[in-house]
Amino acid sequence: MSVTRFLTGITPSGTPHLGNYAGMIRPAIKASRDPGVESYYFLADYHALIKAHDPERVHRSTLEIAASWLAAGLDPAQVTFYRQSALPEVTELTWFLTCVTGKGMLNRAHAYKASQDKNTEAGRDIDDGVTAGLFMYPVLMAADILIFNAHKVPVGRDQIQHIEMARDIASSFNHLYGEHFTLPEAAIEENVATIAGLDGRKMSKSYDNTIPLFTPRDQLKKLVGSIVTDSRAPGEPKEVEGSALFQLYQAFATPEQTESMRRAYADGISWGDAKQALFECIDAEITPMRAHYDDLMANPEKVEAALQIGEERARAKSHPFVQTLREAVGLRSLRAGAGNKKAAKEAKVALPNFKQYREANGKFYFKFVAADGKLLMQSVGFTAPKEAGQAIGQLQKDADSLAALASQVTLAEGVSLADVQAALEALRNAA
Repeated sequence: MSVTRFLTGITPSGTPHLGNYAGMIRPAIKASRDPGVESYYFLADYHALIKAHDPERVHRSTLEIAASWLAAGLDPAQVTFYRQSALPEVTELTWFLTCVTGKGMLNRAHAYKASQDKNTEAGRDIDDGVTAGLFMYPVLMAADILIFNAHKVPVGRDQIQHIEMARDIASSFNHLYGEHFTLPEAAIEENVATIAGLDGRKMSKSYDNTIPLFTPRDQLKKLVGSIVTDSRAPGEPKEVEGSALFQLYQAFATPEQTESMRRAYADGISWGDAKQALFECIDAEITPMRAHYDDLMANPEKVEAALQIGEERARAKSHPFVQTLREAVGLRSLRAGAGNKKAAKEAKVALPNFKQYREANGKFYFKFVAADGKLLMQSVGFTAPKEAGQAIGQLQKDADSLAALASQVTLAEGVSLADVQAALEALRNAA
């Protein structure tokens, strides 16, 4: 059975809230129980340092978020759960990737451009307050993803650009040093709605409108009671569309409960009764986990032990992989002479392989070469790296794909269809 590697990073920049839980934590833990999925969940504490300069807050948030995931049901035996900072290979890989990443690409990163736009509007220097950490954020994120060659990275639509950048960076490295990296894909959860906060806007620490995930029961009831509603009185029909209260209820209720509440809205339920129903619905799910969370917060050594399990497992994979990359870029023992270098190069091309690259015209291409380096097949130009990657993936998995992709590839001169089919089959058998 083929396994798909999923990777999710959580930046420890604050206390987890109900929006984090319903939008990311709960579905991610559910996905981690799929036998066909290999899950990597990490605390992106290096990323936190870009904006958070309070050491105690970073430390506290790391504990809160790790404890939240564990209390919500994350099993360290089923997933690789670790701190980004516990893997020195991540920073080494970041430098390798930095050296193949174009500055022009980083200039186009959304976070950097947003900072520049904000400075321009305020009449300040365009790079005022912009750190190298903020500018280099996409490269560190690419290293996070590529260190384990993740296939899928669950992200919101505003993060898709970072996955595309990771693909471009991986392609650049592969083109220079051989096929070391899998090109990741963004996994967009279309059915996960944005969770509204107390004021009706998206629940976010930036808006100060959150309900902390494991807030005490009495405080939870008070916060639910403060959710903004309109002025319609009891008995007046109410709209579920645009109702923060209904949206939050839907995130925690069963489909049957949701339909019942929808009818209650139409029948004119009072806001007080609706808020009481919401409180009871949330509390029923959170209460069993709250006791576990409180225990972990009181005994942080339990959280540390769980993380060390994952970090040991993570380093067992990241360390040898980065050693391979060191060899690839030329950081190898001086005892390795020309003969050894030639043997290593021959070993690296012992199988047919795909090489993906970008030309000066801005389009993305791939070629398929035999074990001896002979060109077998060349693609047409694609407008996006994802399209080229999808074609490669199809050729690697499906024996009938060559005919389906006939308009997108051209056989090299003197190469027969049977030659290419045989090489593809050899590659599939070795996978």
